[in-house]
Amino acid sequence: MKTSAFLYPWDIVGDPDAAARVADLGVQQVTLAAAYHSTRALTPRHPGRRIVTAEHAAVLYPPDAARWAGHELRPYEQSWVASDDPYAEAAQALADAGLEVHSWVVLAHNSRLGAEHPDTSVVNAYGDRYPWAPCIAQPAVRAYLVELAREAAVRGGTRGTELESCGWYGFAHLHAHDKIAGVGLGDAAQYLMSLCFCPDCRAGYGAHGVEADDLVLAVRAALAPVWAGAGSSEAGWPGVEKLLGADLAAATLEFRGKTARTLQESAVGAVRAAAAEGFQVLLHADPAAYRTGANVGVDPQHILSVADGVVLPCTGGDAAREAVLGPFAGRSDRVLAANFTVVTGMGGSPATLERDAAHAASLGADQLRLYHAGLASGPDLSTVAGALSRLGR
Repeated sequence: MKTSAFLYPWDIVGDPDAAARVADLGVQQVTLAAAYHSTRALTPRHPGRRIVTAEHAAVLYPPDAARWAGHELRPYEQSWVASDDPYAEAAQALADAGLEVHSWVVLAHNSRLGAEHPDTSVVNAYGDRYPWAPCIAQPAVRAYLVELAREAAVRGGTRGTELESCGWYGFAHLHAHDKIAGVGLGDAAQYLMSLCFCPDCRAGYGAHGVEADDLVLAVRAALAPVWAGAGSSEAGWPGVEKLLGADLAAATLEFRGKTARTLQESAVGAVRAAAAEGFQVLLHADPAAYRTGANVGVDPQHILSVADGVVLPCTGGDAAREAVLGPFAGRSDRVLAANFTVVTGMGGSPATLERDAAHAASLGADQLRLYHAGLASGPDLSTVAGALSRLGR
């Protein structure tokens, strides 16, 4: 199975041995961040540093000033890697080591955008803004995301791209000093907390036969027992229907699903228009259409008619893997990449990678993704290399 490892440019830039070390894992490809959100990351093998603090969402290449002239919303430049073009420098080193390079582009996840342009953010039923979550129903946000996809995906020496967060972002968010665990929220309650009530979304609900003020009241009423008690463990779409009512739930999903699908069509189309023939476009996705976040909820049949394939979260037990891969099975003309976390300290299981990858292959996966070769410890990487060598026999 073709295997790609995720990397940041700062894992490679300034470390002359890094690219060869990645190639020695037995991977054929690297998925290299070109546009990424804020993070604090270890570089455990880098000769010059141990921590990189990416203070805000940024592109890891010099953005084209002419392309963005006159745009109020535009990408932010990075300042934490000592390179004029970290992406290009890392991509060249990886290519020189014999690795195929694909770009990794994070779209609707940008806390600095929300801080500087608060009106672009998702607004929940209580009026709270989520600065990390640009609202994809807003025309200005959509135009920005499509243009960002076009520019960030198609970098020199790049053979394809993976678009992350190409859809709705919502309540769930890894945040510095998080203090939200006092009330347990199942994913059904999180869906209600992720519904947006900005002016564009209010109009969107109205076009689908729902008065936004009525929906606000329904969400608050559904969540009132959650705040008063021990939380909510309701899960899955049936849980959303139980909390909100089947008709209201369906109306919200219809509006949000259409909004996400048209964004995905536009982003993929923009990338293809900018790229050479044969450039591969994949989306990080989840077959549960109501899901928000990095792996956006999609309609499997639709997304496989738009993109060249999907990257699916497959870390965890067999049942979870079956639930994610099952709805995409049977499309041998599309890439189904099973994404496994291989960092033990981040909940990954490199020790079971060989077995888990074989299980994913039996469910239709034809490629592997490894998250994340730059963050993993030496022992984790040794375990991964052994698993890949056996899988390749």
